[in-house]
Amino acid sequence: ERDPAGFEELSLSVLRLLGSGHYVVERQAEDLEAHFALGVDDYTHFTAPNRRYADIVTQRILKAVLAGAPSPYTDAELDAIAERCTTMEDKARSVERKVEKRAGVLLLQKKIGEQYDAVVTSIDKGRVFATLDSPAVDGRIVDGSPHLTPGARLRVAVQSVDVERGHVDFAQLKEAE
Repeated sequence: ERDPAGFEELSLSVLRLLGSGHYVVERQAEDLEAHFALGVDDYTHFTAPNRRYADIVTQRILKAVLAGAPSPYTDAELDAIAERCTTMEDKARSVERKVEKRAGVLLLQKKIGEQYDAVVTSIDKGRVFATLDSPAVDGRIVDGSPHLTPGARLRVAVQSVDVERGHVDFAQLKEAE
């Protein structure tokens, strides 16, 4: 409410800090922590079974519990399923990121020199990265100001693109006022 214009940057920063999720099997006998966001001890989550194998597994277990039947999976099978689901979701997320990056690069390929408003999203090993407001394309700020911090608003120009690598370089024009 205090800074609606900064909400998107804050939200993105929080999500990046959280990192990706992992599928885990927690057994009732274990000393379980409450769900980090909901604050409840007993929790499960699933979506449509045509989307994720983990959801099918969850629904099969719930069906067995409701029928008073034994679990359709051994503990070892559940651990293996959780590990595989995490691995496959990580791979899918990686492909999705690469496709999105290349799409952004293709979009900017013929816009060298055009100017955009952007926000600094991260700093890694002295390299500064930003996301354009619109279109939401990520890139590196070449020779950016050394005092930039995540969340800083600035004006940039598309300096170069590399479609093969999925990279965009921006030239910093000025910091937003």
